[in-house]
Amino acid sequence: MKIWMEMMSYPFIQRAVLAGTMVALCAALLGVSLVLKRYSMIGDGLSHVSFGALSVALAAGWAPLMVSIPIVILAAFFLLRLTEKGKTPSDAAIAIVSASSLAFGVTVTSLTTGMTTDINSYMFGSILAMRRQDVRLSVALCAVVLLLFLFCYHKMFAVTFDESFARATGVKTQWYNTLIAVLTAVTIVLGMRMMGAMLISSLIIFPAVTAMRLFKSFKAVVLSSAATAVLCFVAGIMISYQYGTPAGASVVLMNLALFLAATLVRVLRERL
Repeated sequence: MKIWMEMMSYPFIQRAVLAGTMVALCAALLGVSLVLKRYSMIGDGLSHVSFGALSVALAAGWAPLMVSIPIVILAAFFLLRLTEKGKTPSDAAIAIVSASSLAFGVTVTSLTTGMTTDINSYMFGSILAMRRQDVRLSVALCAVVLLLFLFCYHKMFAVTFDESFARATGVKTQWYNTLIAVLTAVTIVLGMRMMGAMLISSLIIFPAVTAMRLFKSFKAVVLSSAATAVLCFVAGIMISYQYGTPAGASVVLMNLALFLAATLVRVLRERL
């Protein structure tokens, strides 16, 4: 508690915890559907698209978030259409877009500003990168993501578990798949300042798979995933503050520790 009070006395950490908790919560909720639909690596692909867009924005002197959000949303649409038509497997499509975007971003960076501190913060995350305007935009957009998720919860549940049955009952499955992709794109862009392009996909994957080790019902998995994401994020930030480790990496390691613990609990439960 003493460490928490001391840590929260710094305004930049307050901003990081507020924005980061919201992003982690959104990523965890969306991650359950993405993992069950086998689209979990879309976060990795979209984060690399975001890095390419941010590189162009920084090189041109434009507002990074305002440029990257629409570009990443378009990339999400593109990936969705590419995999729906069945001409390219989803993992291959994500790999193609991911590698191409990362190569484009690195090339633009090397030809313009070089690997500056700003670029490194987007690649690997930085707790110091959260400015006041970034936090306001992140909190506002995360609130929209959460509201849309709660409002469309039952439809997303139907689309996630049995898309064919949902389509037969009149659910607009294509629209809800697109909504999931768009919400994921927005969450990825907002989380890059904290986690970096290399680590942001962990916020989508780890809480969901950890919850699935312990629970079977969709509702229990969603709630557990949300709690896991927030707990690991706060614990990771505290470890980063106390020991001087990178914030993004600390959050991922906390998620890994909890995943291993949940796996151990599941193994012991099955043997007893």
